[in-house]
Amino acid sequence: MLDPSSSEEESDGIVEEETKEAMAPQAGSRISPSRTSESSGGLAPSSSRSSSARPTSPSPSAASEEKEDLDKLQRDEEERKKKLQLYVFVMRCIAYPFNAKQPTDMARRQQKITKQQLQQTKDRFQAFLNGDTQIVADEAFINAVQSYNEVFLKSDRVAKMVQSGGFSASDFREVFKRHIEKRVRSLPEIDGLSKETVLSSWMAKFDTIYRGDEDPRKAQQRMTASAASELILSKDQLYEMFQNILGIKKFEHQLLYQACQLDNLDEQAAQIRRELDGRLQMADQIARGGKFPKFVSKEMEAMYIEELKSSVNQLMANLESMPVSKGGEFKLQKMKRGHNTSIIDMGQEDENTLSKSDVVLSFTLEVVIMEVVGLKSLAPNRIVYCTMEVEGGEKLQTDQAEASKPTWGTQGDFTTTHPLPGVKVKLFTESTGVLALEDKELGRVVLHPTPNSPKQSELHKMTVTKACPDQDLKIKLAIRMDKPQNMKHCGYLWAFGKNVWKRWKKRFFVLVQVSQYTFAMCSYREKKSEPQELLQLDGYTVDYSDPQPGLDGGRAFFNAVKEGDTVIFASDDEQDRILWVQAMYRATGQSHKPVPPTQVQKLNSKGGASAQMDAPISQFYADRAQKHGMDEFISANPCSFDHASLFEMVQRLTLDHRLNDTFCCLGWFSPGQVFVLDEYCARNGVRGCHRHLCYLGDLLERAEIGAIIDPTLLHYSFAFCASHVHGNRPDGLSTVKVDEKERFEDIKERLRVILENNIVNFRYCFPFGRPEGALKATLSLLERVLMKDIVTPVPPEEVKGVIRKCLEQAAQLNYQRIQEYAKIEENVGRLVTPAKKLEETIRLAELVIEVLQQNQEHHAEAAVTSSGDQSAFAWWTDLMVEHAEHFLALYAVDMDAALEIQSPESWDSFPLFQLLNDFLRTDYHLCNGKFHKHLQDLYAPLVVRYVDLMESSIAQSIHKGFDRESWEPVNNGSGSSEDLFWKLDALQTFIRDLHWPEDEFAKHLESRIKLMSSNMIENCVKRTRMAFESKLTKSSKSTDFRISPTLCTMFNVMVDAKDQSAKLCAMEMGQEKQFASQIDELIEESVKDMIQLMVAKFVAILEGVLAKISRYDEGTLFSSFMSFTVKAASKYVDVPKPGMDVADGYVTFVRHSQDILRDKVNEEVYIERLFDQWYTATMNLLGTWLTERMDQQLHVYQLKILIRITKKKYRDFRLQGVLDSTLNTKMYDTVRNRLTLEEATASVREGGMQGISMKDSDEEDEDDD
Repeated sequence: MLDPSSSEEESDGIVEEETKEAMAPQAGSRISPSRTSESSGGLAPSSSRSSSARPTSPSPSAASEEKEDLDKLQRDEEERKKKLQLYVFVMRCIAYPFNAKQPTDMARRQQKITKQQLQQTKDRFQAFLNGDTQIVADEAFINAVQSYNEVFLKSDRVAKMVQSGGFSASDFREVFKRHIEKRVRSLPEIDGLSKETVLSSWMAKFDTIYRGDEDPRKAQQRMTASAASELILSKDQLYEMFQNILGIKKFEHQLLYQACQLDNLDEQAAQIRRELDGRLQMADQIARGGKFPKFVSKEMEAMYIEELKSSVNQLMANLESMPVSKGGEFKLQKMKRGHNTSIIDMGQEDENTLSKSDVVLSFTLEVVIMEVVGLKSLAPNRIVYCTMEVEGGEKLQTDQAEASKPTWGTQGDFTTTHPLPGVKVKLFTESTGVLALEDKELGRVVLHPTPNSPKQSELHKMTVTKACPDQDLKIKLAIRMDKPQNMKHCGYLWAFGKNVWKRWKKRFFVLVQVSQYTFAMCSYREKKSEPQELLQLDGYTVDYSDPQPGLDGGRAFFNAVKEGDTVIFASDDEQDRILWVQAMYRATGQSHKPVPPTQVQKLNSKGGASAQMDAPISQFYADRAQKHGMDEFISANPCSFDHASLFEMVQRLTLDHRLNDTFCCLGWFSPGQVFVLDEYCARNGVRGCHRHLCYLGDLLERAEIGAIIDPTLLHYSFAFCASHVHGNRPDGLSTVKVDEKERFEDIKERLRVILENNIVNFRYCFPFGRPEGALKATLSLLERVLMKDIVTPVPPEEVKGVIRKCLEQAAQLNYQRIQEYAKIEENVGRLVTPAKKLEETIRLAELVIEVLQQNQEHHAEAAVTSSGDQSAFAWWTDLMVEHAEHFLALYAVDMDAALEIQSPESWDSFPLFQLLNDFLRTDYHLCNGKFHKHLQDLYAPLVVRYVDLMESSIAQSIHKGFDRESWEPVNNGSGSSEDLFWKLDALQTFIRDLHWPEDEFAKHLESRIKLMSSNMIENCVKRTRMAFESKLTKSSKSTDFRISPTLCTMFNVMVDAKDQSAKLCAMEMGQEKQFASQIDELIEESVKDMIQLMVAKFVAILEGVLAKISRYDEGTLFSSFMSFTVKAASKYVDVPKPGMDVADGYVTFVRHSQDILRDKVNEEVYIERLFDQWYTATMNLLGTWLTERMDQQLHVYQLKILIRITKKKYRDFRLQGVLDSTLNTKMYDTVRNRLTLEEATASVREGGMQGISMKDSDEEDEDDD
């Protein structure tokens, strides 16, 4: 954008270049209004047609096309003119705002996400999931990102929202944060690691993935720059923005800027005063002519005039409160006038008359002494210096210098209140006399500078004293007198008036601005701070005039006229007159613009002061603007335009520009745009209701074509319009136009339709709860729209009825959408099998659940206020539940149809029940709702039938399995038992996983399954016990008997049955525990019987051994024969110990049996119980056998066998863990004592036991033979 203060040459070159473009044939729409005669030729047919060899009349179709082209060019030209005129008004608002400021409290808007950025984000997250990044993450985070990628990033709703410009990067981040919060909360607690730490870590990783390889510093800089552009804009930035909005070229802006003198604040303030005066005159014309707009009531016409005048008075007060010049350091004495004072109150002159003390000026002077020329009479080494003073102020002195080189460059700064101060500079030399008291003055110069005086240094002839022989003494100095901010112009004029300046005389005049509406022409004398006379310019009209006969002095005349008074002024120069008239024209605020009788064309004049160049330069810009057809826009009277339609245009174009910029604005203007629009409305009298109605219309138009508009913004504007239409005066206006009311009703209906449509499409208008709070704001706005007025609230039932109807439509729409999504890959015309139909129904159920979960997660917040209170829309939850039930009812139709075609023998539909029930039972509102009960009614017969069939199947498997059972060990039992327990557990797991929601039926199912399990296990136990007894009966009774693995397997079946019964048969509901206790008692009884049978087998084997050695009883024939034979043979050969193989065989049998049982049986308690009873029974048997032979002496071989058996038995059972209390019974003591006694007797009688003895039989460290 060009700098408005650029040089004349630069801007002229730019204009010439742009002008060539504007005059080119391609820019036919840029026709200069000042050259209409030439422009008509630009609308002729093209050269190719005009150069035709046959100049016949054009055909009707060609003529119509030419007419259409001509009409289009004319329309484009009218549009261009309208935009240029509008831009002039906007420029003035930006150049000198006095009503509005750029707001600093607006919410900062984020950068919107584009389709390219969305695709880039998808690629980055997919790269992370593919492992192509260096980001380290755990499985839980990867699963969360996977779900976020599938559910959110790949959603068509997100793509549509991005296309509409409604998503920002912060929205992506917030959705992910909400997405992971539930996941993180459900994770198990870890010592030293809080859930907040995990959340922060996950969000940091998300930011890293989202950012990708981009440098975070660049992103931060870009965000900072964009945020700054959203806050406060400079004037140049605002100009450039509205150039883009209105399609204004830069050279056009440059022309308008210079011609309108936008950099001249005084000119802009004067323009405002003229506009306000024109609006007051327009109000009077309306009142006199009776041309009122149509109001809803006739009484409003008088109120309308008062409102117009009141608004102007308010603008005057605002202008009056503005500082006279921004940035000025001079504070002005303002008039004491009320806020309602306006131009129409000028009749009250007594109250508003200025006094001389009200006019206060303050000047800053800079006096720079350079050198003295012509000082020849002094010796070169004499010291000289200068003093400077402003009369009435302090005196300053320069440094000392030698007379041969009297240069200083010293600056003195002074402040004075005299418009014509006296500056006195003296030259001194130091006195060389001993008695001299003062330095010798050589010369002086007295100057009277003005703000118009030259600023550069000049030589001034000094008045020399008698002591200085140098008569041609000159001093070079510069005096710069700054112009105060409240001094608008100054200079010497001739003046003559009726009440002031009654003599035609040349005086020094200053045009002083006391306040925004008060200016005074003041005449001053030298060295005086108060004006000699003054003229308050309120109500005067200034204009050029012809020379007045009889008045000598002055060449260029102008006058200030007021009713009953005329003041004549004259300047010595034409350019000075133009400057004075322009300054006074701004001060008076008059509507008439003075036009000089002659125009100064010589810009390159070498003579004249620099201040005189201002007039021709400004006139040059005006001429150049006229040359390019801009003068009509600059000189147009703002009061003659329909600013309502102009504002509607600029607001619409601004909204289009805003929606197409890089920010996710949702229809909100930027602070700079709000500022310009506010200023335009206030300055040009655009009614607030009209502004908001146009805004609502534009927003609704964009919303209807898919743009995302914040409902809160719609609510603000609608509430304003509703308040105005119903007479609540939101902007202080009591009048209501007919067209405002009609347009409001139309907007209200359109808004209702759009809001209802948004609620119907809430999943697509507010995807994933974005924009945040939009759904809640939509409900609030709909409630407001349904109100008949602004006082009476709409009944809640009526609001609920409207929203209920919308949600019913939403349910149908959402279900239709997921049906279409689920059938994307389905082949049309293909025969669908029951299995395929069920698979599709399950897939549809997953989508239904996903939709309902998203509704709960993202759209249920509308019932909760920001403080957590649910009273705002407490009924929203109920309506969402109804919506969900209606949605599920639509799915129920498809579900019922799919289940009807399933085979009665098929149980594949149970996963569908589990999927739906697991979701419904955890939802507080949907649990046991209509659909849930329908689902239970549908599946309850299936569950009962399934349990019946399973019970029959398991019973048959028990019967067949145990009949064919080989009793080979399988896991913890046999094949049949393992199969039984697995089936029972699977059945119970199935029933448990159903999580049947209805308590009574759930208890019935559990009770039945437990009872069935109890019966089945009981049957298993009984069959096992019978098989054990049968197997044991058929086995050998000699020491060759070995416990087979099948017997151990049967024991293990009992053990496993006991463990499974605790799990399968136990219920925690009072008396139902009897199932488990009964089966436990049965198992215990069966195990007890099995142990007794096993012990009986062991006792029978020992009885067989004792039967063998009974043949050696004393007194039997076999005993005598064996004793004789052994004694005879032992004299010649080494006869082996008879009977020891019997003992060794028995000991080997015992040890083998113990090892087998210890290794194969899984229950230690049963083993210990068996060993205790085995030891006790066999020891009792030995004791009984010995007791029966109490009167007989044991044969030596019997003694040896019994000692070996007893000794080893005791030792082995002790090693197996049998307790001493069991081992050392009375029977054992009896047996040991008897065998010890028999051993002693045999040692005496036989001469020894050949190393076999009861001695140390109970010692733990005895060696085993």
